[in-house]
Amino acid sequence: MEQVVLGKIVAPHGVRGDLRIMPLTSNLQLFMEMGYLLLPDGKRLTVKQARPHKNVIIVTAEEITSIEAVEALRGRKVSVYRKDMPELPEGRYYVGDLIGLPVFDEEGKQIGTFKDVLPTGSRDVYVIAPPEGKDILVANIPDNIREIDLPGKRIVVRLPEWDDEDIR
Repeated sequence: MEQVVLGKIVAPHGVRGDLRIMPLTSNLQLFMEMGYLLLPDGKRLTVKQARPHKNVIIVTAEEITSIEAVEALRGRKVSVYRKDMPELPEGRYYVGDLIGLPVFDEEGKQIGTFKDVLPTGSRDVYVIAPPEGKDILVANIPDNIREIDLPGKRIVVRLPEWDDEDIR
């Protein structure tokens, strides 16, 4: 069953085994709403409480009760089943749904694949991995992101002029 990564365990919090999780999603509400987190080995953690704290999410999981247990999980990613994720409004996408999609310029030439999103505060920046060379960064604004077609599995972008010359 398809999973979506929500974050990465970075450290224990306190002495009772709370998890400090670095979110890898902009929708922090998901940690509070989902009720569970999955570890890479398939083990399911029951979320008793989740709250934002500085730049992390503090999660209390029923199954984790000590600092040592959290230390053993440090660096592991946590995810949920894709089918359990809430539907997003039109024009909004989960990053996990975009990663790996081919990216084309407006003339139809494939320039690479969607690699990641860099949150900048005001606008996200999409990271496109070309077949060779350095990553291409494209700001998520309507002028640049021309089309996201999930059913057709493709993204069409208008490249900034400085990148357009570098990749041709």
